[in-house]
Amino acid sequence: MHYQSQQHRQKHATHKKIKRAIFYCLTTIFFCWSTANLPTIAQNTAPGGLNGQEMRNLLDRGNLTEAVTRIEKDWEEDYQKYFEQDFTAREKTAQSISKTLSRLAVKTKKKPALIYAIPRTDQLELILILPDRPPVHRSIPSAKQEKLLQVVQEFTSEITNPVKINTTSYLESAQQLYQWIIAPLEADLKIAKIDTLLFCVGEGLRTIPIAAMHDGKQFLIEKYSMARIPAFKLTDINYADLRNSHVLAMGAAIFSETVNKEPLPAVPLELSAIARQWAGQSFINEDFTIVNLQSQRLQQRYGIIHLATHAEFRPGTPDNSYIQFWDTQLRLSQMRDLKWNNPPLELLVLSACRTALGDKEAELGFAGLALQSGAKSALASLWYVSDAGTLALMTEFYQQLKVSKPQDPPIIKAEALRQAQIAAIKGKVTIENGQLRSSRGETPLPPSIPKLDSKDLSHPYYWAAFSMIGSPW
Repeated sequence: MHYQSQQHRQKHATHKKIKRAIFYCLTTIFFCWSTANLPTIAQNTAPGGLNGQEMRNLLDRGNLTEAVTRIEKDWEEDYQKYFEQDFTAREKTAQSISKTLSRLAVKTKKKPALIYAIPRTDQLELILILPDRPPVHRSIPSAKQEKLLQVVQEFTSEITNPVKINTTSYLESAQQLYQWIIAPLEADLKIAKIDTLLFCVGEGLRTIPIAAMHDGKQFLIEKYSMARIPAFKLTDINYADLRNSHVLAMGAAIFSETVNKEPLPAVPLELSAIARQWAGQSFINEDFTIVNLQSQRLQQRYGIIHLATHAEFRPGTPDNSYIQFWDTQLRLSQMRDLKWNNPPLELLVLSACRTALGDKEAELGFAGLALQSGAKSALASLWYVSDAGTLALMTEFYQQLKVSKPQDPPIIKAEALRQAQIAAIKGKVTIENGQLRSSRGETPLPPSIPKLDSKDLSHPYYWAAFSMIGSPW
């Protein structure tokens, strides 16, 4: 009996060891599997968020009305959290957005559409809102989030490299992005006769130079005028004629000795070109202060504020991003305190911006510029374009915005930018023999402006950086 009892204990101990070994083995297998499939698990189990299962279910069921409401709410929360501001606005449904687009089409004689692009782990989701039509949904399985953002990075890297301005190295990625984001919706855009696109896009796509996407024959900007918006509910959709607006043009060719900033020798020409065409006031260098800007706004209602100066959208909080004045910086976090929405500012132009491309916080700062500043629309650059290149694009933009026969409807802001960019693509805006040539003739350039390696500005490096943010109207 003693022997049998001992044998039983040994057998029991052996079974225990085997069970323990099986347990550890299964645990290890599960750990390895779950680590490899972590993105999929997160996507399938997370109830909320645009990468979660709830959104997947809405799209699979074709419930685009609820999907659009969710997208708008999710991105509204992104901007509220980043700026630490309450931007809560009235909820917009797919149907109400469609009706608003239809109303604006009648007013502006330009037919707009809204494209939501939602990068998800497994595929890219596109939702198209058209005037007085049902929404359209397309899923792009080949554009998985990781692959999509890799191509975005390649695209941006090729375009922003000044060493490659005499090449077309950007074309492969430009065409791939077009095939993923535009081509699936192209038939619907043509049927509806759309000529203006509003892009409301997710993380990783908010600072993409969308104008330079390419269909194999031409750039996207050659087909549509466009703007990027944080959310439709956060966009000012009131339309106003800009032709009789006053412009407050300010900037610095040199900065205070206390400020370590590169000179901008083309700024005097930039400001004088605006002053020749538009009513308003112009201030430079020592007079380019926040106090003077606010003082001028108290004396005169300006529809446009043009700031020809360095501006940076940086990673981290809005405190890290700023607009450089003569001797001080206006932080992005401080802009709302200036109350540029009262009276309403139609357009804020920052002509010498630079953005930390690919960074989530910098993306939110750039794409939310109009929202945070209180301006209805903002025109800014994603990267710092050459001094002369900026002068050329800005000069042409203001000419296009002003040119209009009395009987014609006024040109919308996004279309004026589009025409300026097309002029650069087609060689109608060039720099040659020390002269800036635009649609209005020639302007001599001072020797202080560095010569460009190229005599033309047709490469996207020179024009694709400039983007309309907020309302295109």
